[in-house]
This record gives sequence, C-alpha cells and structure tokens, in this order.
Amino acid sequence: MQEKIASGNFAVAIVGLGYVGLPLALAFVDNGIRVIGIDVSELRIADLKSGQIPFKHLATEVNRSLLLGRYFECTTSFSRVSEADVVIICVPTPITKNLEPNLSYIIDACNSISTHLRKDQVIVLESTTYPGTTEEVIVPLIESMGYKVGEDIYVGYSPEREDPANSTHSTQTIPKVVSGASIKCLEYTSAVYSHVISSLVPVSSTKVGELTKLVENIHRSVNIGLMNELKPLCEKMGIDIFEVINAAATKPFGFTPYYPGPGLGGHCIPIDPFYLSWKAKEFGIRTRFIELAGEINADMPSYVVNRIGHTLNNLKKPIRGSSILLLGLAYKKNIEDIRSSPSIVVMQELHKLGAQVIYVDPFIPKVMLNGIELFSSAVLDEAILKSADVTVLLTDHDIFDYQLILKCANAIVDTRGRFVINSKVVRA
Repeated sequence: MQEKIASGNFAVAIVGLGYVGLPLALAFVDNGIRVIGIDVSELRIADLKSGQIPFKHLATEVNRSLLLGRYFECTTSFSRVSEADVVIICVPTPITKNLEPNLSYIIDACNSISTHLRKDQVIVLESTTYPGTTEEVIVPLIESMGYKVGEDIYVGYSPEREDPANSTHSTQTIPKVVSGASIKCLEYTSAVYSHVISSLVPVSSTKVGELTKLVENIHRSVNIGLMNELKPLCEKMGIDIFEVINAAATKPFGFTPYYPGPGLGGHCIPIDPFYLSWKAKEFGIRTRFIELAGEINADMPSYVVNRIGHTLNNLKKPIRGSSILLLGLAYKKNIEDIRSSPSIVVMQELHKLGAQVIYVDPFIPKVMLNGIELFSSAVLDEAILKSADVTVLLTDHDIFDYQLILKCANAIVDTRGRFVINSKVVRA
C-alpha cells in the first residue's frame, strides 16, 4: 500500500460527484491517477459518461477530455469500491428544520461502501461536519466490519475548500487540511493528496480538521452578519455601507473587508455554523455569536423586500400588481447553484405579495417556485428593463450589462453595491 501511494499507482473511488467530488475527481485524473466516480444519480452518471459536465465553471474542453479519457469511469454501483485503494466521501451534510445536523448522507454512503471494503484501503471523509464525526461515526462503522482502523484500514478527514467559479484558486492550488484517525492514517491521507494538491496542512486529529472547516465558515458568517446588521443603520443615516467598507479596506492591517448582501446562500455558510452550535450544547455551551449571525443573515431577504416596497411606495405604487425584475437567482455570481439562495426567498415573498415577478439569470434558465409555478429566465434587454417598475440586483453576475441596466431601469434596488447611489438607485 505504501509503495502504491508513493508511486501514484493507485485507484481512487470518489463517492458523490457534485460541486466537491467532481472537481476533486478531475484533479486526480489530471495527474494520471485512476478514478472511479460513484453517484446515486443515474442522470448525473449518464451525463458524465457522455462528457457532459453539469457545472458551467468546470465545463471546459480540457475537463471534458479528462472525463472521456482512460483514467476516469463512473457508475451508480458501490461494488466498485472494492477495486479502489482510496475511497473519498464527498456527500452533502444539510441541517434539519430544527437546525440540527443531518448525517443521513454520510451514514448512507458509509453503509453502501462498508460491504465492499477490503484491507489496506484509505477512507477519507471530505464532507463538512461537527467535530467528532469521523471518530464517532466512520471509525466505529468500519471496525464493526471486523477491521482495525490504523492497521487494516486507514481513516482520514480532509475538509473540502471548493469555491466554484473562483478564477484565482483551484482544487489543486488551495492548501488542503489533512488529518487522520492515527499517525499512520495521517501519513497515508497526506500521501494520497500530495499527488494532486500543491500544499498540505497536516493537523493533529480529525476533530481539529473538522473544526477547522467550521471555523472558516463561521468566520465568514459572523463577519457578513455584522455588515448585514450595519446596512440598515447606514441606510437610515444616509451613508453608503459599500463606500464605508471600501474605505476601511485601504487600511493595510487589522481589517478584512466583508460585504453585505440579500442574505447568505449555498450549501456551506448558512448551514455549517449550526453544526458547531448543535455540538456545543453537548458541552453546556451556547454559541451566541453564531446563532445571532445566523438570525441576522436569515432576516436579510425580508429587509430587501421591505426596501423594494419602500421604493415602489415612493413611486406611488403597491407591491401587488407591480412588475418587479429580479437580476440573478444564484446564491453567488457566475455559477448556477441556487441552494439556500436568498434570491429565491425574495422571489417567493414578492410572489406571495402579489407582485408580477420576472427574473433574468443566464445560469438558471428555469426555476420552480414552491414546487408549483415554473418560471423561465427572461432576456436582459432595454424593453424588459423599461417595462419593470423596479429592477432588483440580487446576484451580480459579471455577464450582466450594468451600463444598460443603469440607463434603462426605472428604479434600481441594489443589494450588491454595483451602482453608485443616486435618484434612481437605492441600497438594500
């Protein structure tokens, strides 16, 4: 096993071919390491087998050729795990309605691979989770199969750090935290990733690795929450919060700029902090900053709707019956991901209030609202901008023509700081 990993002559099974698993698979393949991709979605597997990549930021000819090359194959069959020397689990970790961890995807993945494990395999979890998951869930399940972790099978934890559509950092260049259930487990986990990641950050335990990922996202959640809390205050004071942040960011030390928006979205920042706040209760600790930031960020879509209503009121129009054009539904710019997107919440609230809602998002051609009504993206042109009573910038995709928007929109509610405040533009 040690010789295989050192030489790069090993096979990797990646369980979950989504925003985390697929870029990782491409990174291994790009370095000449055989990958068996496993996903429960038959449609996802069929697309990948034909070279179709579901994520626009990854859909390059180079990546397509990697998928169709001899080092990559994909399947829905977990039995293929037995062929792999390394198994990496990249499945979602959502929360329940009560803001408690939902480990069902991790548990299902572990159960699915458990009967196909063999000695001398490395098992690595990449999913974001609370400190103790690897020790308390993964290790006991493997040892219940009769294996000794650290001797027969080697278990590691290495949190994903994907940032879709980031043009500066990629899977292979982002430093990667690695940890193991034992010293030998850490050695093997590090050796595996050393073939595809330019810089590794070993830590002393899987708990440290798990908490590192949560702290990264909590840091963002709390600081964005602070800016979101300041935004209504600045509006009342007649101050542009974006101008303030940009001015503060010129300080070369002691300040890191974070920007407000319509809320938080994606599968990480709105969710991951609650994994720690839930775990903290086990130790009798209440994580008040985490919970307060979550509340502030969750309230932002309602604040945006109120600002839209205020803007229409100044035009002597009610929300009901008004034409409202929403620009961008993805949770961040230049991607097609709408998971937990605050833009969808804004859209839902406006729809409930009787607005005539139209949206433009080239990354999201269609969206189902409340599982009932299907909306299609319109084309951003002069006619649609002039026909809308209010245009709301929710996601600032780079492909939007901002000069056209400023010229033709009747009124603009800007949640992203793209426009200078004037008689036509208000912040939200």
